[in-house]
Amino acid sequence: MFVKICGVTTEEDALLAVGMGADALGFNFVPGSPRQIRTATARDIVRRLPGGVLTVGIFRDELKERVVEVTHEAGLKAAQLHGRESTDDSAWVAQRVPYLIKGFAAGDSAIDNLDLYSASAVLLDAPEPGSGEVFDWSMLDGSERGRPLILAGGLHPENVAQAVRTVRPWGVDVASGVESSAGAKDPVKVREFILNARAAEAALEPTGQEFDPDAPRPYDWRDE
Repeated sequence: MFVKICGVTTEEDALLAVGMGADALGFNFVPGSPRQIRTATARDIVRRLPGGVLTVGIFRDELKERVVEVTHEAGLKAAQLHGRESTDDSAWVAQRVPYLIKGFAAGDSAIDNLDLYSASAVLLDAPEPGSGEVFDWSMLDGSERGRPLILAGGLHPENVAQAVRTVRPWGVDVASGVESSAGAKDPVKVREFILNARAAEAALEPTGQEFDPDAPRPYDWRDE
């Protein structure tokens, strides 16, 4: 189970998440977000991280040139587009960053054109992305399965196991669900979230689509 801890704002929280076994860290560059981080701050954190973690910049309806600029300036391994970006802009970014995640709100018909976004993975969030609200998982109709699926939206230690059993995603993403306050991660919640997600996957019958940390990828950040 691929686990991404999003909305990291400090070096302490980044090292905490990595130490607990997170596969990826998300740095939020969306203006107005309580978890927004400066490019220089993200760069300083990333430089101090051990190898083996995917660092992701989160953007929403940002200029495509700015997405690429910030991703490279901060030394990030991936960009996540979490707004209404066009297929052309998404594909343009995908050609210029190592790994691209495209986020969609549940029920968004734009996901029918998933292949045109050129993303390496797709993230499904609540209809109000970033709200921390759980959405009805029955809204997923299979159209999102053209890429590795990362499930987000209101997940926390108490419901992530049910989410894994119901949706069987490739990965899970969490921000507010493991916080003590906006932008401050809670060590106990981070630990329980990761343990519960992985335990739930381990109890499932294998389908061959599960996250495999040793499988080849379009870009293997562990080689850095």
